Amino acid sequence: MKFILKRLLTMLLTIWVITTLTFVIMHTIPGDPFSSDSDVLPEEVLNNMRAKFNLDKPLPVQYVLYLKNLASFDLGPSIESETRSVNTLIAEGLPVSALLGFQALVIAIVSGLLLGIIASLFHNRTIDYAAMTIAILGISVPSFILAPLLIKFFAVQWGMLPVASWGTWKHTILPSVALAAGPLAIIARFTRSSMLEVLKQNYMKTADAKGLGAAGIVIKHGIRNAIIPVVSFMGPLVAHLLTGTFVIEKIFAIPGLGKYFVDSIFNRDYPVILGTTIFFSVILIVTLFLIDLSYRLIDPRIKLSSRGD
Repeated sequence: MKFILKRLLTMLLTIWVITTLTFVIMHTIPGDPFSSDSDVLPEEVLNNMRAKFNLDKPLPVQYVLYLKNLASFDLGPSIESETRSVNTLIAEGLPVSALLGFQALVIAIVSGLLLGIIASLFHNRTIDYAAMTIAILGISVPSFILAPLLIKFFAVQWGMLPVASWGTWKHTILPSVALAAGPLAIIARFTRSSMLEVLKQNYMKTADAKGLGAAGIVIKHGIRNAIIPVVSFMGPLVAHLLTGTFVIEKIFAIPGLGKYFVDSIFNRDYPVILGTTIFFSVILIVTLFLIDLSYRLIDPRIKLSSRGD
């Protein structure tokens, strides 16, 4: 309980720091969301628009007002979208980003674990070299390079899958693969290295001496101990795949949170920038907290302490 309470307080402090830094950096940039309209609209209209979003008040007052609204989970109205609030945009974009991220997460975890386990079992053989070559390519090729290649071949040239729209499950395949390629490669490398260490342990040799089959040894004793380092990577991975699909959503024209976030930066939509940043941060922080708690379930020998995380 001490560990949980300490982490909860740390999480709240972290969210406050992120909110403050984002607010300060955002207002440090010269101009405001209506600067581009200064040559088109009369000054009176611009002043009324600034007043509507409290941009005419001093920064400390704006900051206090935003924290007050944030305490009631009100992220404010969107400047660019007059009819929708930031809460509405998040509610609309989250299911799309979550679906895309979940599919990419399943692809990355399942394929990465299998690739890493197979590579470790055939260490220094052709299969091992082939698996690690795939992993190196996955790490080396960024998603914004892989995505256009997938579009060119699978959508344009071969016509196998649709692209640049959102509707059916077929529309999710290419962006999910593009999003999962990098994490898949990292999980494969982590799993391979960890499995190689586990396979050298005495308890693995003891299990082999007792007559357990190779499959039983790997499944019952090997994988459970080998995935602990992989779980450490799961926190940022889950948060990234579920909410951080900025580039992929933009390339594939997917109406998710990532697309709203990128558009808000170009439009200088302050409430959307702040709201989505805070939401992404909460997802990441909560996920890391749950990952820490999961260590105990994976390996009962791990103790959670309230001192020195």
